[in-house]
Amino acid sequence: MSALAHAGHHGPGLFAVGPAVVVFAAYEAGAWRLRRRGDRWPPVRDVVFGAGTAAAAGALLLPGASSFTGHMVQHLLLGMLAPVLLVLARPVTLLLRAVPAATRRRLKPVLASRPAAVLVFPPVAAVLEAGSLWLLYRTGLYAASGREPLLHAFVHLHVFLTGVLFTAAVCRLDPLRHRAGLGVRAGALIGAAAAHAVLAKTLYATAPPGALLAVADRQAGAQLMYYGGDVVELGLALIVALQWYAARGRAEQRSRRTAAPRAARGNAV
Repeated sequence: MSALAHAGHHGPGLFAVGPAVVVFAAYEAGAWRLRRRGDRWPPVRDVVFGAGTAAAAGALLLPGASSFTGHMVQHLLLGMLAPVLLVLARPVTLLLRAVPAATRRRLKPVLASRPAAVLVFPPVAAVLEAGSLWLLYRTGLYAASGREPLLHAFVHLHVFLTGVLFTAAVCRLDPLRHRAGLGVRAGALIGAAAAHAVLAKTLYATAPPGALLAVADRQAGAQLMYYGGDVVELGLALIVALQWYAARGRAEQRSRRTAAPRAARGNAV
C-alpha cells in the first residue's frame, strides 16, 4: 500500500469549502446580531474563528497530501490547530446569546444532558482523541482509508470532531456541563500529549500496518507529529495556566473582600 494511494482525494477538500463558508457566515451573523442590539462581542473572536474554519478547509485542499508528511500536516491542522482556534472563538457561547429565547431553552437541556457531560469530561475526551489516532495508525485503518475515499473522508471528519471535543473539554471556555477542575484538565492534556509522543515515536520506527511508505517520508511525518503536536499542546497548556492564574486572582480578591469587614469589626471592638 503506497502513500500515493492517498494522493488527491480533493473531493472531500472541495466539499469542505462550502460548509466552512456557511459555518463562518453563521458565526458572523450571530456576532452581528449581538452587536446590533448593543451587546459586546470582541472582534478578535471573529478573526480567530475565521482562521479556524480556513485551517480546517485548507487542510483538505493541500496539494502535498500524497505523502505521509503531507497527510500529517492535514491532521495537525484538522485535529489540533483548527480546533484550538475554533474553541477560542467560543461558538457555543455566541450561539446561546444570539438565538431567540425559545431556541435557547431547547438547546440548554441538550448541552446539560448526561451524554454531553460524559463526552466533555476531559479524560474521556482525551481517550477518544488519542485512542482514535492509535487506532488509525497502529491498525490497517490508515492503509484501508487510502483505498476507500468514503473511509478517507470519515477519518478526516473523525479527527476534526475528536480534536474539537478534546480542546473544548480541556479549555472549558464555553458553557458545557462538567465540573472538572484545572487539575483534571491538565492531567488529561498531559496524558494525551504523552500518547501522541509515543505514537509518533512508533511511527518513526515502523510504518502503519499495510502501508508501504518511504522511510524518509515516514520519519519526517512522525517528527512533524511529534514536534508540531508539542507546539499546539503547549498552547493548550498556556490557556489552562492562564485560567488557573485568573482563578487564583479571583479567589484572592474574594478573600480580601471577606477579610476586610472582619478586620473592621475587630478594630471597632
